[in-house]
Amino acid sequence: MKKYSLPSLFVLFTLLIAACAPQATPAPVQNEQPTAVPAPTATPEPIEEAKTIVDIAVEDGRFTTLVAALEAADLAGALQGDGPFTVFAPTDDAFAALPEGTVEGLLADTDALSNVLLYHVVEGQVMAPDVLGLDGQEVETLSTESILITIDGDKVMINESTVIIPDIEASNGVIHVIDQVLLPPAPEEAMEESDEMMEEAKTIVDIAVEDGRFTTVVAALEAAGLVEALQGAGPFTVFAPTDDAFAALPEGTVEGLLGDPVALANVLLYHVVDGKVMAEDALGLDGQKVETLSGETILITIDSGSVMINESTVIIPDIEASNGVIHVIDQVLLPPAPEEAMEEAKTIVDIAVEDGRFTTLVAALEAAGLVDALQADGPYTVFAPTDEAFAALPEGTIEALLADSDALSNVLLYHVAEGKAMAADVVALDGQKVETLQGQYVDISVDGDNVMIDEALVIIPDIEASNGVIHVIDSVILPESRSVAEIAVEDGRFTTLVAALEAAGLAETMASEGSFTVFAPTDDAFAALPAGTVEGLLADIDALTNVLLYHVVDGKVMAMEVIGLDGQQVETLSGETILITIDGESVKINESTVIIPDIEASNGVIHVIDAVLIP
Repeated sequence: MKKYSLPSLFVLFTLLIAACAPQATPAPVQNEQPTAVPAPTATPEPIEEAKTIVDIAVEDGRFTTLVAALEAADLAGALQGDGPFTVFAPTDDAFAALPEGTVEGLLADTDALSNVLLYHVVEGQVMAPDVLGLDGQEVETLSTESILITIDGDKVMINESTVIIPDIEASNGVIHVIDQVLLPPAPEEAMEESDEMMEEAKTIVDIAVEDGRFTTVVAALEAAGLVEALQGAGPFTVFAPTDDAFAALPEGTVEGLLGDPVALANVLLYHVVDGKVMAEDALGLDGQKVETLSGETILITIDSGSVMINESTVIIPDIEASNGVIHVIDQVLLPPAPEEAMEEAKTIVDIAVEDGRFTTLVAALEAAGLVDALQADGPYTVFAPTDEAFAALPEGTIEALLADSDALSNVLLYHVAEGKAMAADVVALDGQKVETLQGQYVDISVDGDNVMIDEALVIIPDIEASNGVIHVIDSVILPESRSVAEIAVEDGRFTTLVAALEAAGLAETMASEGSFTVFAPTDDAFAALPAGTVEGLLADIDALTNVLLYHVVDGKVMAMEVIGLDGQQVETLSGETILITIDGESVKINESTVIIPDIEASNGVIHVIDAVLIP
């Protein structure tokens, strides 16, 4: 099922539910680690007792009817199991609000009772932020029937019930308290829905046969022996040309294809994409190439509200079938001729070599021993400086880099990102940082029609290769070569911090090849300490070292990862933990605020804070 990552809504939602939750039922914090870069190991808060979902329900006192029902249905043992489970738990008041005799009737019919109870249980541990990402979606329960999750203002609704207390964590899952009992569809309703689905359960081929506008495509599918394939489970997305589209082909084309089953199959499969891509999804693919079942790619573009597939226009979207979807198009799609396909099947390095504008880049790749790497499968996104871009570097820079293969590799890999990011994807990353193969991040910004990678301008986007894509840029981008300590020394706002590092003998450590995240207080932050504090620390090296290491976390944690640690305690090099919280748009480290994030260094990252952290 589709999920969304919405950090800002996550923060708002968790603040709202924390404000509403009764303080008598605290939930232990579950630590999550960021996945994009190495992250510090968060120190979990101690759990008082490992209680299961059933244990909590029994002890709470508000779920006596639910507990009795679980025992009557012999489900208590199941919900004592490892799980994990997510239980939407109705209170005693919720059961009392049912029509008179309902509870008694269910207790007398254990099969029906089990069905109702399992309709309140979802497999896996789905915390409140995860539920928020399921707005408008149906989620299968252990009864096999689905519940509908919706967000109504500040309320989370499960069918018609409201979550009144979220995130009561247990050793084997989580409880969300709801104000109404959930009742699965009655058997007759389910039968009606099933009948409707049976009525609609026509495959792509069934629909094409019955429609009447696709007689040529149906005949072609039969001639190519593809009918059975498109009757299969799929799902498939078919861009289906009408009979008029086939009739518009040059005279003899259809007959020629019908006489060559292999070529015919190739053309037909060029109209089919794996998976079910609805019109709304297609809109999000503007400017992108999508692989078809023929192995060739089609180009999707949006032109004044029209969806274009290569040169054809989608004239009727979203004809749903039991095994996919049909989008009707006004022209037949013809795959590239073999020689065109051969021309396109070049790697990033092949294209750079043949182009003629990247001779310095190619020479640098050879000198750094990176040619084979960029001939590999990838995919990669390369921001490729032209010869003019290299020539604009200060005199002697290229020669120095060619003489130092490690430094040269560092610079070249700073121009390469993992994955194939087309121009449309890059534009969508406006204001974000993207990790390069060198380990540091480039800044992506969009200013009108200009796309900037750090200070370089993309002048030619989307030169596709067999193993990725090249975006040509007008200047060479250089990674940060200074260490955390060097940046602090040169910046001028950290003179007290630098003096303290030197006094504690830590300056050399902060200049070493490790990977550190430093929460760096400014001189103003040190000046705000009580009189005599700095002097006292400088006179006590052990205490000073402890304070300084309390500002350092092992590993490089960028701002985007820090945001993901909201509410978590993170261990520092002092052995003590700091608390990370998000307050509106501010990131707080204990009581201090991050005022400048993401100053990258060759050995980590600095986040500037406005107060000194005291362990």
